[in-house]
Amino acid sequence: MSTPTEQLAAAGVSIWLDDLSRSRITSGNLAELIRTRNVTGVTTNPSIFQAAIGGGAAAYTAQIAELASAGADVDEAIFAATTDDVRDASDIFLPVYEATHGVDGRVSIEVSPDLAHDTDATIAQAKQLHERVGRENVLIKIPATKAGLPAITAVIGAGISVNVTLIFSLERYAEVIEAYLAGLEKAHAAGIDLSTIHSVASFFVSRVDTEVDKRLAAIGTDEALALKSLAGVANARLAYELFEKAFAESRAQTLVEAGGNVQRPLWASTGVKDPALPDTLYVTELVAPNTVNTMPEKTLEATFDHGEVAGDTISGTYAAAHKVFADLSAAGIDFADVTQLLEDEGVEKFIASWHDLQKTVGEALAAAKA
Repeated sequence: MSTPTEQLAAAGVSIWLDDLSRSRITSGNLAELIRTRNVTGVTTNPSIFQAAIGGGAAAYTAQIAELASAGADVDEAIFAATTDDVRDASDIFLPVYEATHGVDGRVSIEVSPDLAHDTDATIAQAKQLHERVGRENVLIKIPATKAGLPAITAVIGAGISVNVTLIFSLERYAEVIEAYLAGLEKAHAAGIDLSTIHSVASFFVSRVDTEVDKRLAAIGTDEALALKSLAGVANARLAYELFEKAFAESRAQTLVEAGGNVQRPLWASTGVKDPALPDTLYVTELVAPNTVNTMPEKTLEATFDHGEVAGDTISGTYAAAHKVFADLSAAGIDFADVTQLLEDEGVEKFIASWHDLQKTVGEALAAAKA
């Protein structure tokens, strides 16, 4: 009898853990999750590293002391600690990377959120992170801001694999696909082997429901309340519809025939925010081939304990998803306003976490010097 996570994998869903810490690496926990929970990748962000370094400082004490004695500043220390963790995790995932020919076995690390609106600085730091980690199974995370889009094209064009993050709207997702295809075309023109370049497009789910449901509750009509907790899944399903259409078109197919890979949709923000919802909502409702679901450990364990997981729960749902959005509009929800707010808030939250991380590491460096 297969486990629910094995069933997800068989349905074409790659399970990635949305968490990383040095203790998870050194304790053997990460390797155990690969072995027992079908985890085939890891995503990180500034909030995750803030929790890891701020909450488990003992694992980093020796390195922080060495960096302090070497005169490292705060950002240099963060760069060293986080790239070391990502490198070590990448090594643990190397067998998965090799077995899947580069599709999985991936570990993501994000450019500084302070650079979210600076194209040139994002490109430069993405290249630095790729070089510093020094593992081909690393994915460099770049936010899907307006300034991030040309950076995505440039970094893909340089042959570096990218995780595009903070996507909330179909309109921005279409721009992300365009940026990826343009990057592949640049790489191809430069003679880079396209088969070595991989990318995922991280479409955020639960945050959509959180914001839309708040607005539906304020409207308060029976029609509005009946739409609660439907927007996140519907939005993701329409993203998958767009993915299928975009990569079936001649431009994308020409690149695939030249060795290029499709840019898989990744469902991010899959931990439910509303305690009334099932922990596995954003997993079981978003099953389809060529997708990634990155889960916090709580969601991963709930999925493992879930029981039988259905096959494809996305294909064939597009008409119903479009109706959800027609009904939301009729109820008075301005979804373009929702997604712009969520993008702005997403960048701001990661900047705040980054600054908290800088403060934590700065205090640790000062203590080590003292």
